[in-house]
Order: sequence, then structure tokens, then C-alpha cells
Amino acid sequence: MTGVRLEPGDEAPDFTLPDADGNLVSLSSLRGQQVVVYFYPAAMTPGCTKEACDFTASLPDFGKAGMTVLGISPDAPAKLQKFRDKEHLTFPLLSDPDRAVHEAYGAYGEKMNYGKKTMGVIRSTFVVGADGKIENAYYGVKATGHVDRLRKELGV
Repeated sequence: MTGVRLEPGDEAPDFTLPDADGNLVSLSSLRGQQVVVYFYPAAMTPGCTKEACDFTASLPDFGKAGMTVLGISPDAPAKLQKFRDKEHLTFPLLSDPDRAVHEAYGAYGEKMNYGKKTMGVIRSTFVVGADGKIENAYYGVKATGHVDRLRKELGV
């Protein structure tokens, strides 16, 4: 386990990752706006699909609040492209195959899966402020209902 646990006020680790089309997206290029960065285990699985579709359905509200949404998984860009196209997702999906960004955010490590300890992606969401600092950190979230909870807590 990496042991990293980001808290509000911490500097958000910067990253540059390829999106589903292979274009590079950097967190630092989004300075000046709030960014919701969420980590999910695998494209095209039921929970991840539900969460991604919930984010897509809520995008107009996040947009009105001046927030950008980025989804990050270990999946290759080609798989992300299929996922985006199949589910009509309208926000960037980023590929982190070596999980370096996951680890920098504490979103990869030991977790419980069906009562067993395993190593894997810890479903997590971070709200990064316009100043590049963590405003909210949510670890071990559930796919279903998470976006609604986030919207309520952020007033979006």
C-alpha cells in the first residue's frame, strides 16, 4: 500500500495523461477552475459504467458551477475510446496504465474485495480547487449514488 492520503489543503499532484484519443491532458492546464478528478477500476464494468453515466448526466450542472470532470483508470486509450463511445460519455477519460497517478493520489493500494484483501484501484474522487489544492478527498466511494452525494455536498 502506498500510504498516501491526500487531505483538503494539500497540493494536488500534477499529471499529464493521454485521453481516449491519445491527446495529453494536464491537470496544471486547468488551473483557474475547479476540477473533479475521479479514479475508477475498469472501463465497461457495471459499477464503473454506472458512475461514468451519472457523471455524464450531471455534467451540465458541474459545467454551470465552473467545474471540469476527469475520469482516470489504468485502461489503455483504445479501451477508453470504446467505453466513451458505447456509453456516450462526454468528459475526458484518462489512461494511467502504470498507475503512477493513482498512487500519487492514494487511489491504488490494499482494499477489501468480497471479504479478501487485494491490491487494486481504490474508487476515489478529489475536488481540486482553482489554486491547485485539494478541496475535498473521498476514498473508497461506492459507484452507485456517489455522484448524487458529491453534487449535494458541493451544491451543484
